[in-house]
Amino acid sequence: MAVYYKPGFEPMEAESLGDPRFDVEGRALVLAYKDFTLINAYYPNSQPEKARLEYKLAFCDAMLAFCQRVRRAGKNVVVCGDYNIAPTEIDLARPAQNENSAGYYPEERAAMQAFLAAGYVDAFRLFCPDPGHYTWWSYRAKAREKNIGWRIDHHCVNREFAGRVKSVIIQNAVMGSDHCPVLLTLKN
Repeated sequence: MAVYYKPGFEPMEAESLGDPRFDVEGRALVLAYKDFTLINAYYPNSQPEKARLEYKLAFCDAMLAFCQRVRRAGKNVVVCGDYNIAPTEIDLARPAQNENSAGYYPEERAAMQAFLAAGYVDAFRLFCPDPGHYTWWSYRAKAREKNIGWRIDHHCVNREFAGRVKSVIIQNAVMGSDHCPVLLTLKN
């Protein structure tokens, strides 16, 4: 379930993405600040052989609808988290080998492109158009040491808010998980 907070972290009414299937898995946390709404999301993994692809795509649709409702209410949106999607071929080390892999299925990439086309910006790509920058590496075959990874953790903002993004840094030297943190800094 997404929990909605007022500035100062005082609880406000609970908010959801509009589908009880996602609420029970606790996939989004929503914090409302004075000039933007932060959504921290853990997008479903579509699984091998597309076992949960329909569920993932429904989640993507619900997230887009939720973000659009927030924008219609006059708020800016920052969506951060593990999207479990490498949106383009430069977002993973071996795109040709992963055409039929969860996180790079054509349907997932299309869902991400539809989100961006609806008025959102991949904040990291505002600063870095280059390949070779990843946020997740398999634990197998020393993938992290070799930088054979995927960029599946993202910060997206609505287009009107993009000018407030000061920087986005992938902190790939931070260890402790198969993912690394991604730091978004906003201008005052």
